[in-house]
Amino acid sequence: MNVPARVITLVNVAHFIDHYAMLIFAAAVIVMGPTMNMTYAELLPYATPGFVAFGAGSLVTGWLGDRWSRRHMMVIYFFGIGASMIAVGLVQTPLQLGAALFSIGAFASIYHPVGTAMIVSYADRIGREMGINGVWGNFGVASSALITGVVGQFLGWRYAFILPGLATLALGVVFMRGVAHEDRSGFRQAAAQSRVAKSDMWRVILALLITVIAISTTFNAVTVALPKLFAERLSDLTQSPALLGVIAAGVYVFGALTQYNIGGLIDRYSLKAVCVPLSFVLAPFLYFAASLSNISLIVVAIGIIIGLFGQITVNEAMVGKYTSEEWRSRAYAVRYFVGFTAAGASVGLVSFLYEKGGFMMMLHSFAALCVLVIVAALILPPEIPVAQTTESYRMLAGARRAGLRRSPFGLRQA
Repeated sequence: MNVPARVITLVNVAHFIDHYAMLIFAAAVIVMGPTMNMTYAELLPYATPGFVAFGAGSLVTGWLGDRWSRRHMMVIYFFGIGASMIAVGLVQTPLQLGAALFSIGAFASIYHPVGTAMIVSYADRIGREMGINGVWGNFGVASSALITGVVGQFLGWRYAFILPGLATLALGVVFMRGVAHEDRSGFRQAAAQSRVAKSDMWRVILALLITVIAISTTFNAVTVALPKLFAERLSDLTQSPALLGVIAAGVYVFGALTQYNIGGLIDRYSLKAVCVPLSFVLAPFLYFAASLSNISLIVVAIGIIIGLFGQITVNEAMVGKYTSEEWRSRAYAVRYFVGFTAAGASVGLVSFLYEKGGFMMMLHSFAALCVLVIVAALILPPEIPVAQTTESYRMLAGARRAGLRRSPFGLRQA
């Protein structure tokens, strides 16, 4: 029998590693060029296969997590991504670099559908744990460039991959020894006991798809555009790239705080009660950001980050609460596949909109897109009271004895 706190802690660490590993190259590529006799523009495209694998691979890894073993998949994750990081540090040719980065993306694709499902399976309070898990991921994003820059400066870019790779392998040993495989099919978790009527599931699915597409596209666009936006609009405050970086990092801190606080609200109230007021944040803040500068822009940017990170936490909790244990990894796999695909398209969209009308057109366009988030929140159905869901678990236990088995959202004859 696994200790839930230990499982959740190790899976949270894995979330940190996942985002950290995917962004090492983005920081290291600046100094890799001279050693490989290539320019920045020539090297950067070699990261593309890894990001494709990161999104597309989740469909396969989520299926394996449900059909085989989430614990075993996470063991493969730790050892696979650790070895892949080391491999990048040892490459000698561009072809080897592309293959090693692809390997990082392929193994990184395991985490979100499998690791997130494990969090839900062992959590007593899904909102709190989803919020904390999001903070770990944010720290991975924030620290990757910083640590890579320091290690690269003093030890060389190869060690920026090799050292975290070795640390990940060590953590893989800890995970393998500390977490055992458990067949948790049909387990009743307090965190996942909220339900909606089967006839209303189409509303949940539609709301989730709309929100994931809109939020993933906007989130990636904002993270890509924010440094440039600050460089243009904060010129009266500072011309220092370092200080601009500190300001951007300070804005993102509010994202981590938001995920933790929204997680607490999800544990106390229904998803719709949290989601509806949160959905009204993004569109107006994005709209007004288009014409602001200096201090007022920083304040509005904080509002945008709060809206984005809050919605991400709600989306994670929605999948966890409304899908059965047997299908949860596959549900997360679809959610992340859709999200990462939409996010990938946003980079070209940012470039196109900025070229046509600058940040005014770009931010107004994404404000219009986020109106759909309001629509999605309003169509969410009400939750069935907990007492009724407890009774449904009793019915499920009896159904299993009678030879029935569960589909994603109901029971059917085995």
